[in-house]
This record gives sequence, C-alpha cells and structure tokens, in this order.
Amino acid sequence: QVQLVESGGGLVQAGGSLRLSCAASGRISSIAVMGWYRQAPGKQRDLVAHITSRLYTNYADSVKGRFTISRDNAKNTIYLQMNSLKPEDTAVYYCGLDPSGGTYFIDPPYWGQGTQVTVSS
Repeated sequence: QVQLVESGGGLVQAGGSLRLSCAASGRISSIAVMGWYRQAPGKQRDLVAHITSRLYTNYADSVKGRFTISRDNAKNTIYLQMNSLKPEDTAVYYCGLDPSGGTYFIDPPYWGQGTQVTVSS
C-alpha cells in the first residue's frame, strides 16, 4: 500500500505564494508518476501538474509560468511551488501517485487527503 500526506495549504492574498508538499510512504515504485490535482467547490477534479521519475513535467495551461512542480526521489516527496496566486486557484489540492510509470497522469490509484488553498482578492 501507498500513503500520501500533503501539507502546506493555507490562506494567502492574491499575488502571494504557497508551497505544497506531498510525502509518499509504503511500497513506492521507482518509476511512479506523481502529481497534483485540484477541485474547487461544485467543479470536477482537474489536473494541475505532474512529474515522472525522470523529472518530465507537465502543467495545466492555467498554471503555466506560475506553478513549478519538483521532486526529491530520495525522499519520495514532490513539491508544488505556487506563485502569483489568483482567487481562481482556490481549491482543495490533492496529491496523487501512479505506480505504473509512463508519461501521462490520469486518475491515479493513490490519493492524499487533500489540502485547502484559499486565495483572497
């Protein structure tokens, strides 16, 4: 089994920054893909960014140039640096892990509990 624990959410003013962390524990595949989804109230869960074991990254158009995903394979941890935050970034952010590898990151089988990010205008 895999456990994911997110941290770093909170309340920030528009234009501010936050850094999310997600630590994975358990049986972690060396080729696992990890990433972040977010879900705003009344909306579906959407992909924000993901990163492969070889550090290939992909971002949603809405966050390109503002968010940066990174990974520390030795710690089985990923990070999401969020800069220039906007009120529309307000959501619960979920960390996910797909142990099967590959390039894509769609509906991973393992999820964290989520962390709330609120951006005030």
